[in-house]
Amino acid sequence: MTRRCAVVAILGAPNAGKSTLVNALVGEKVAIVTHKVQTTRAPLRGVAMRGDVQLVLIDTPGVFAPKRRLDRAMVRAAWGALDGADAIAHVVDAAAAARVASGEGTGADAKAQADAETIRTTLKKAGKTAILVLNKVDAMPRAALLGLAQKLSAEGVYDDVFMISALTGDGVEDLATRLAALAPEGPWLFPEDQIADAPARVLAAETTREKLMLRLHDELPYETTVETETWEERKDGSVRIEQTIYVARESQRKIAIGEKGQTVKAIGEAARKELEATLGRRVHLFLHVKLRENWSEERARYRALGLDYDA
Repeated sequence: MTRRCAVVAILGAPNAGKSTLVNALVGEKVAIVTHKVQTTRAPLRGVAMRGDVQLVLIDTPGVFAPKRRLDRAMVRAAWGALDGADAIAHVVDAAAAARVASGEGTGADAKAQADAETIRTTLKKAGKTAILVLNKVDAMPRAALLGLAQKLSAEGVYDDVFMISALTGDGVEDLATRLAALAPEGPWLFPEDQIADAPARVLAAETTREKLMLRLHDELPYETTVETETWEERKDGSVRIEQTIYVARESQRKIAIGEKGQTVKAIGEAARKELEATLGRRVHLFLHVKLRENWSEERARYRALGLDYDA
């Protein structure tokens, strides 16, 4: 068997469905997914096998107009993922684009399209081409979809176009087949049974951060982060994990804890259940909520996330 391997950078505006697509291609959940934009903060590599081909899928942070240091670091990480990639997949929220074109788009839709246009412009200036992945096609009329595909294909940035729903899986396997065909001969970068390259401590922290974001919706801004402080393997095969949720203001700490600790307890319970399913063993999860006013300006926090503090 001749082994082949392709590194694929998954690029797109915030909330375009990049993480959902990576999970669909891998066949298991490796990237956290919420309804909030900018969920992904640092590139995560999912590993998908298709026969003798290994696809290393880099789930990048969304590309948007950065305002803060953390924003700049996230966008720098997204563009940095293109270096050395064998293919680039540009994921576009097709439903949002259709709404904007029909005059029914929201402010969020318009911003998503502006960010997508920035990506196209940057790719063109860099002399790079990509595969256009029109996502969320199950939420729009077929006629509008075909018109959008034709319009974007004419931009001169895309080698191919795929219409998918990462959520339902429609069209995902066709995309996987195309990506596998692009893979050059070469050794696999990861063992065949490995589905992600992030350490278990990082994946555990990301699981808890997902539950935090899902639970608190708009009550907490993005000025929160989760770090796994200790990971203790126990004799009975279970694992004891201690994590800290860092927030930027005292008012946020109170929200994260909730009345009589009910909120942080619910977050921990949801995270524990998913971690037990992922790890296949009992998990003893302990969460602490701490105030760290300037965590998003601390170099050590960026190093933990794998981001460039000086971006």
